[in-house]
Amino acid sequence: MSNLPQLPAEMLSAQIGNGFVLMGLGIGIVFLFLIILVFASKALSSLVRKFAPVETPKPIGRTASPALQSQDQEIAAAIVAAVAQTKK
Repeated sequence: MSNLPQLPAEMLSAQIGNGFVLMGLGIGIVFLFLIILVFASKALSSLVRKFAPVETPKPIGRTASPALQSQDQEIAAAIVAAVAQTKK
């Protein structure tokens, strides 16, 4: 591998310089795109908040019948019994 041809120093430095320019352009374009994306998403979110305000949900009162409440109590008792059984 030591007998690979080497580029002349001036050509090598020109290619490295071109590489840095290309890298800078790429980073700059991505950075500008991300800035535009942030502002676009902020603008869209403000438009959505303006034209479609969030509705607060009404609380749902629990009006269960006594039969359902006793069934809930039976289920809770079964869960407590199962947990107690597994701890033995």
